Amino acid sequence: MTKFIIASLFSFIYAILTIILSVGKIMKEVIDLITRYIGIYLLVSLFVSSNHTYAQPTECPDPDTLEAVPIEKIHEVEKALRILVPIAYEVGEFPELYSEWKVVSLKPFPQTVGKKEDQDYYGMAKNFCGKEVADQSWLVRLHFPKVKAASGSQGQIFVAKKEGRGWSVWFKYH
Repeated sequence: MTKFIIASLFSFIYAILTIILSVGKIMKEVIDLITRYIGIYLLVSLFVSSNHTYAQPTECPDPDTLEAVPIEKIHEVEKALRILVPIAYEVGEFPELYSEWKVVSLKPFPQTVGKKEDQDYYGMAKNFCGKEVADQSWLVRLHFPKVKAASGSQGQIFVAKKEGRGWSVWFKYH
């Protein structure tokens, strides 16, 4: 009888351990599956919902209507920015944060080549709207001192002058 009880006890323990191991394997698979889907969701949402990093202009300027403005006319661009920057930035939830701004860099795109902090934007402009548009456009890098977040305090716009129509922002990166 004692042998029977011991054998039954071992069988019972074996059955419990088998169940625990099976549940453990199932739980591991469930956790792996959940982790995989969360990772995929995060990766997809990073690329799909980001409106800054992989943004595109809504419309490219017609290169035949653009006027090439040389660096010697930088004062003309600076004057246009007094109108363009508020139109581009003083909208949305907190327009007052963008009411104060400073120009960090202002160059025709071809002059950004070799300038580490500027040349990537030239590549973006060429990729978005072609070399002809990029070569007739300017990069404007801005700083908004009222915005405390590092990335939010920086802004980049691509501007161009249309013959007979003046300056416009054709792309806002941040």
